[in-house]
Amino acid sequence: MTTPTPLTVRAITTAEHAAYVAAQPSASFLQTPGWAQVKPEWRAESLGWFAGEELVGAALVLYRQLPRLKRYLAYLPEGPVIDWTTEDLDSWLAPMTRHLSRQGAFGVRMGPPVVTRRWSAAQVKEGIADESVHRLTDVPPLERNQTGACVVSQLHELGWRPQAVEGGFAAGQPQYNFVIPLVHDDGTPRTEDEVLAGMNQLWRRNIKKAAKQGVVVERGTRADLEAFHDLYVHTAERDHFTPRGLRYFETMYDALSAEADGRITLWTARHEGDLVASTIAIRVGTHSWYSYGASSTEKRDVRGSNAIQWAMISDALAAGAAVYDLRGITDTLDADDSHVGLIQFKVGTGGEAVEYVGEWDLPLNRPLYKAFDLYMGRRG
Repeated sequence: MTTPTPLTVRAITTAEHAAYVAAQPSASFLQTPGWAQVKPEWRAESLGWFAGEELVGAALVLYRQLPRLKRYLAYLPEGPVIDWTTEDLDSWLAPMTRHLSRQGAFGVRMGPPVVTRRWSAAQVKEGIADESVHRLTDVPPLERNQTGACVVSQLHELGWRPQAVEGGFAAGQPQYNFVIPLVHDDGTPRTEDEVLAGMNQLWRRNIKKAAKQGVVVERGTRADLEAFHDLYVHTAERDHFTPRGLRYFETMYDALSAEADGRITLWTARHEGDLVASTIAIRVGTHSWYSYGASSTEKRDVRGSNAIQWAMISDALAAGAAVYDLRGITDTLDADDSHVGLIQFKVGTGGEAVEYVGEWDLPLNRPLYKAFDLYMGRRG
């Protein structure tokens, strides 16, 4: 019996990293080398896993420095891109943590891109209507993913700590997302008609209404970012969240555009020349994301938000995507909770709620990790 080649981890070039991601069926855009440019306040490193000389895994690591110390939290958002189906996760993670420790990391935070449970749109809708149901986790899932269960079990055994917080929003990436599968269970693509038929009546009616009202949806250019941002700031004021600056979106657009054709697309929806909705979509391999969105308070009745979503879904289908990802939701199903409106909007697409493994920490230097935890707690 031959002994498997032990995996080694070392820094790789951004070109090697980009080529590895491009060869995968899908990977999170947060694990592309271009994403490092969007986060200039973090020091970035591209890592590669090698079996002998063969590159078999990759990661974008972001290092956040402790105040006044040259020690870092090493963060792998929605990564790394490795074989998560393994029953020997330590053979992948141990060489990574040794490398990160040598780089001055006092702790590691990662978000395995692995689903643990799924719920249908109908289940979520019924949960919201049921007064005895308060959270998504109160509803028996449609599916429990064995790979996800195995990853959670191994992480606990290896000393990693889950970082999920109340409501499903971790300090970094959301643990609960809402997605629309664009392929059947056997992998064959769904048609536009099939996806449309899966939506609720209100969504179908609003898509038709937008077309009838003359809403025009188009791909935008970098020059449209300023108009997008103005509408996004308006949306932030209306919906009570803190908007990002225009420079953030310019950096994101430039970095991801340079990495691959079709990686990032700005969309606009106009009615009689007025910008009524604008969004940013991202695609890596067969995974498409609705990343950012904005809509006007005026002219809401022309349903620009539904029209622009349908255009993005249709574009993802045409590009051969397997999933359209509407990104994060909280796990609340309480009808009185302010977050339920967003969930209901996404549920209307007929997709499914998915729970990911979530973000996990491994302290490498316990006193420093504890100090960092206290520091972040005071900031939060």
